[in-house]
Amino acid sequence: MIPFNKPHLTGKETDYIRESALSGKISGDGIYTKKCHQYFELKYGFKKAMLTTSCTDALEMCALLLDIKPGDEVIAPSYTFVSTVNAFVLRGAKIIFADSCVENPNIDLNDVEKLITPKTRAIVIVHYAGIACDMDRVMKIASDHNLFVVEDAAQAIDSYYNGKPLGSIGHLAAFSFHETKNIISGEGGMLVVNDERFIKRAEIIREKGTNRSSFFRGEIDKYGWVDIGSSFLPSDIIAAFLYAQIENIDVIQAKRKNIWDRYYAALKPLEVNGQIRLPHIPSYATNNGHMFYVVCSSLDERCDLIATLKENNVMAVFHYLSLHKSPYYSKYHNDRELPLSDMYSDCLVRLPLYFGLEKIEQEKVIDIIKGFYKKKEESPVLINEYQK
Repeated sequence: MIPFNKPHLTGKETDYIRESALSGKISGDGIYTKKCHQYFELKYGFKKAMLTTSCTDALEMCALLLDIKPGDEVIAPSYTFVSTVNAFVLRGAKIIFADSCVENPNIDLNDVEKLITPKTRAIVIVHYAGIACDMDRVMKIASDHNLFVVEDAAQAIDSYYNGKPLGSIGHLAAFSFHETKNIISGEGGMLVVNDERFIKRAEIIREKGTNRSSFFRGEIDKYGWVDIGSSFLPSDIIAAFLYAQIENIDVIQAKRKNIWDRYYAALKPLEVNGQIRLPHIPSYATNNGHMFYVVCSSLDERCDLIATLKENNVMAVFHYLSLHKSPYYSKYHNDRELPLSDMYSDCLVRLPLYFGLEKIEQEKVIDIIKGFYKKKEESPVLINEYQK
């Protein structure tokens, strides 16, 4: 069986975990947590990087830092993982869902502009598959309306917008190091603070609402409870695992991009024939090799393709279901249709992509897909079905 994902080990993870354990401090902000913070701040220019127990927790910290309250509105894509918006729902916000773009699943900024009201506090954008949203336009919209921007960069490590690292542009950003991501720690995430006014409070919120970080730096003679917060610090053991990964990020990225490029070149003729759509990377964006997907012409075709791959021992999977139609939030959504979000929910399928995927295995995946479409007699136009 060719799995959809397989976690990659660089070989140093257990060595660093052992070193962390022997250091006498395996709780948060140990030696490897500090190494990770330094790496991310130096390599990507983040003003402040803070490891968290998950990307979900990083997003919850964003909602706390922005002081989101009941009655506030937050604009976000419907085609995303629940954590993107649940963090703000927990603070009482109303989520205003925007549609996706025609060319890729990223949020439609034309739709965003139409949805802004006096109650809007923030825009949460998702760099789907590590491909950048148009961040100049995002920040212009936010500036014009005095809004905050949160980058959900869960899939976007080591990807760029016009040369700027994703996660370094919005006021706040959140990354994931879940085992399905490019660099991993099993579970794990990171908050990035690019707006200096949030740095001190972010430290407090991450430390259960205490100013303990200032105490450990010798800035105060005792610490206490000064704000709301929670325990968002990961163990240094998790950071040790992660550090072994980031030491090898260039090797990991090169291999993943090579796999991505091979998929794209081999499947491009099917797109030319109008049978599928492949990922679209705008001129301002880069590809970080996080995910390779194809977009089928219908839900039935997508189901048939996944079934055919599974019959041949290949695991390919669909992705998000539109959140505006979710069992929990549909009652809060108005009647606006989001046809492109629904189209991606019905038609997008993700192919196996991980560091250990061998060329012969990838060629098998490609051959199955080509064989599947060779049997089909028609090549329907993709988007029209969802824009009638």
